Amino acid sequence: MPAATHDFDLGTLRLSSGEGRRLELAVAIEPLLLGGEPYAAEPIDEGSSRVPVVLDVSRMMGGGYALRLRFTAALTGPCMRCLKQARPRVDVDAREVDRPGEGEELESPYVSEETLDLAAWARDAFVLAAPSKVLCREDCAGLCPICAADLNEAGPEHRHEAAPDPRWAKLRELKLE
Repeated sequence: MPAATHDFDLGTLRLSSGEGRRLELAVAIEPLLLGGEPYAAEPIDEGSSRVPVVLDVSRMMGGGYALRLRFTAALTGPCMRCLKQARPRVDVDAREVDRPGEGEELESPYVSEETLDLAAWARDAFVLAAPSKVLCREDCAGLCPICAADLNEAGPEHRHEAAPDPRWAKLRELKLE
């Protein structure tokens, strides 16, 4: 089982310029709120609360680090169409560069004094990789807007008689002899 971590001290790797390491770690990703509903990032293999991640760390010439974070997790929560439990798989491949003193665009917000906030980076990368619509399946038909029946179970024969147009209501009162 990979080592569990929240913050990771990059200095303990003692990398020289041009040297790199691949680390297998596990991180707990905080739940997120999408459309007012709570969603959780969970490992694909159920049984652990932490998501296994692969962290590649390379020491750059002239100081600083090049970082790569890869993992796969399930986004669990209600389907945005039918409200049943959804669990789509999300693949994350994120990169960061930290070169202190080289300008704002080369300073990672996740690295502070050679300490990597792995949990914050994993959560942000997970949110960016997550689908914009969380569905239980790609072809989810959702709920009927009139009676709230699950259209996945009701099938294509589910219909409602169309309500009369209210703009023509006065004409129904007209009596012709």
